[in-house]
Amino acid sequence: MNWDNPATENLFKAVLKLKTLDEAKRFFRDLLTSEEIIEFGKRWQAAQLLAEKVPYSEIVRKTGLSSTTVARVSRWLNRGMGGYKLMLKKLK
Repeated sequence: MNWDNPATENLFKAVLKLKTLDEAKRFFRDLLTSEEIIEFGKRWQAAQLLAEKVPYSEIVRKTGLSSTTVARVSRWLNRGMGGYKLMLKKLK
């Protein structure tokens, strides 16, 4: 199944309507399990640490992610669609 479809586009449009941290927390907590939110938070933390050139082993230790997941985040950070880099730039 293609991830880019009308249902996901509708989801992305909903995300764009979020205005505050509280709104984001409320929406994502209803949408996702707490475990999914924690996992996404760890992946985002890994992307930030990778951008700072922190070694994989330290990222694994700090986040609890597997080295495979850290490698996947690195691959998307460096050769993905540019989403991680876009957000890192926006948050600077």
